[in-house]
Amino acid sequence: MGTGCYSFNQAVRTPLRRVSTSISIRASLVNDKLVPGKVVLKPTDILAYNLVQGAFVRWSYIDRSAIEPPTAVLLHGILGSRKNWGTFARRLAQEFPHWQFLLVDLRCHGDSALIKKRGPNTVSSAALDVLKLLGQLRLTPRVVVGHSFGGKVALSMVEQAAKPLARPVRVWVLDATPGQVRAGGDGDDHPAELISFLSTFPKEIASKRDVVNALVHEGFSKDVAQWVVTNLRQTGPPNASSPGFSWAFDLDGISEMYQSYEVTNLWKIVEDVPRGVHVNFLKAERSLHRWALEDLQRIHSAEDQAVEEGGGVEMHVLEDAGHWVHADNPDGLFRILSFSFQGV
Repeated sequence: MGTGCYSFNQAVRTPLRRVSTSISIRASLVNDKLVPGKVVLKPTDILAYNLVQGAFVRWSYIDRSAIEPPTAVLLHGILGSRKNWGTFARRLAQEFPHWQFLLVDLRCHGDSALIKKRGPNTVSSAALDVLKLLGQLRLTPRVVVGHSFGGKVALSMVEQAAKPLARPVRVWVLDATPGQVRAGGDGDDHPAELISFLSTFPKEIASKRDVVNALVHEGFSKDVAQWVVTNLRQTGPPNASSPGFSWAFDLDGISEMYQSYEVTNLWKIVEDVPRGVHVNFLKAERSLHRWALEDLQRIHSAEDQAVEEGGGVEMHVLEDAGHWVHADNPDGLFRILSFSFQGV
């Protein structure tokens, strides 16, 4: 799951370009401007996205002669959207002005819910979507950051990319483990229960407050309830006394994606990290996601193994934060992630 939504301050649109059927997934792993931290938005038939560029970035999707700047991909969690990363991405762009940051709405989420996708809706298919988008934009990221569900998507991107990778890549998995989710392993505000309850609401919703009250009455935390309603899109005229709202996501598709998240096992990519890949796990100190001792031991064991094989695995703990790491302790998260963007 992701955190609350943030708004972007401007967007520029350029013409739609159809993606080639022979996309190079290898080149994909490793548009056009948010100011300060320029925002670039281009229509696409793959995923909806924003590109947040630092002040010194002169690259654009339509200028093939421009040298590609260092790029990071930021992936939201289940029931989230690219807007979850908006404020944080602008801060990164201000601090690291030579970098650009690609924020995407994963399939069935946000504006990407309007883009028809073939099933199945899984962690793997969500990762392939991102790889295809990178191929279309001709970008090879240096860093991929994924929160919760997005963390598994990031690992799946590495798994699906051809080896060896075009250049070293740092992958950040924020408050998620690579294996199957154990019973009760996603805390009190369990996403599966939340998704199931949201499906009981009518398609047209009269009031955000009614949704918040219903969720709290059902036992979900007020923070989660208030975050969920950021996914409501106004359907009526703004000046109407009761404008009405509808969900901005495909709840059936998201349900399939979360079921996939629960059973997807990506330990193999962690315990046999491709050369040039450095996988960083970040555990929130007050995490809703219940990290088992076995998970921590396997990650620490993988740290030693990766050093011997030219890859890298590392474990971090973010103090004073629950599962919503980029909202609970953005300063601490910024400090931990910052070293990935230095020296480039």
